[in-house]
Amino acid sequence: MAKFQWVGVSPRGETMRGEMEAQTRQAVIARLRAQRIQPMTDKIKEKGRGLNFEIKMPAFGGGVKQHEIVIFTRQFATMIDAGLPLVQCLDILSAQTPNKTFAKTIRDVKEQVEAGATFAASLKRHPKVFSDLYANMVAAGEVGGILDTILTRLASYMEKIVKLKSKIKGAMIYPACIISAAVLVTGILLVYVIPVFADLFHSFGQALPTPTQFVINLSNATIAYFWYIIVAIIGMIGGVIITYRTDRGKFLIDKFMLRVPIFGDLIRKTAIARFTRTLGTLVSSGVPILDALTITGRTAGNKIIEQAIFATRTSISEGKTIAEPLIASKVFPPMVCQMIGIGETTGSLDAMLQKIADFYEDEVDNAVANLTSLMEPMVILVLGGLIGGLVISMYLPIFKLGSVLG
Repeated sequence: MAKFQWVGVSPRGETMRGEMEAQTRQAVIARLRAQRIQPMTDKIKEKGRGLNFEIKMPAFGGGVKQHEIVIFTRQFATMIDAGLPLVQCLDILSAQTPNKTFAKTIRDVKEQVEAGATFAASLKRHPKVFSDLYANMVAAGEVGGILDTILTRLASYMEKIVKLKSKIKGAMIYPACIISAAVLVTGILLVYVIPVFADLFHSFGQALPTPTQFVINLSNATIAYFWYIIVAIIGMIGGVIITYRTDRGKFLIDKFMLRVPIFGDLIRKTAIARFTRTLGTLVSSGVPILDALTITGRTAGNKIIEQAIFATRTSISEGKTIAEPLIASKVFPPMVCQMIGIGETTGSLDAMLQKIADFYEDEVDNAVANLTSLMEPMVILVLGGLIGGLVISMYLPIFKLGSVLG
């Protein structure tokens, strides 16, 4: 009789390990189930045969991207709607997924379903791939017998969220590239070009114009303290990143970002669009409102919005409506709160939330377009003024010398 090492999950959700003597691997699985232990089938191995441990290599680009999950969900919904068994769908999708990490995850989900676990419980074993929102919506679909409909809604929701994120990133890339180019060009001028002019002007033996002297002093300071400046910039960026990882720091930074002109309004509209789209999708899928608000709060993307959502959840658990605490938070515009209140009164909260999301996604589109058109002339003016000012300040002594010689 062979000896097997096994890993399983207890009824309380605790991970358990042990050894068991049995004729076959299937006998170990059956005995563990009889003991109310959910076996992890991929981790049940015969002791003394092969390696009893896994060698984990560093993964390069082995993560699962959002669009891959969208494609998986859309294809899965089509197969389920066509009447294919759940396990067969997972088997087909794992075989055709090019991402090895994702394929391994799908195979593990398939093995857990074969072992008797629900599809939603199997997904929850992989929180880095499938979010709480994803797993809870699948659970609602399993209970209601509408898994194909839920998966279609999930795919549509994820596509819209990915589209929204790409628009925001696109709006930020252009000014970030221009600002980086301006800093780089200014640094090159101050470190390499200005000193050449400074040596030339020094040979004149005359007092330099104030703008020229200021630029030369700035160049000398940049060269003398160059590495201190680099370390200070890296330290500031690192400090912001470390601060943002704390709850208090994230709260303060998110609060500041909401108050930044132009960008703050865009961030608020994006957060409202995401909040209403996520909550509307969860409510329409049959997820309980308290669970839906918990999931929505975690995916808000802004600590201020998140606190307002959790405050709303607390108020609802005490018997209040959704609209009342949202109005009290003063984070959401009055129109949003009133439309949610109407949706609650008429029993069409999910439809109203989707309408709000559509409206604010259009608002984000317009804000991004306006921001891009506004940033172009502003960036050109700032960049031109900065570089032009440096060049003119360097030519002022030459102009002065020319007038004297003339």
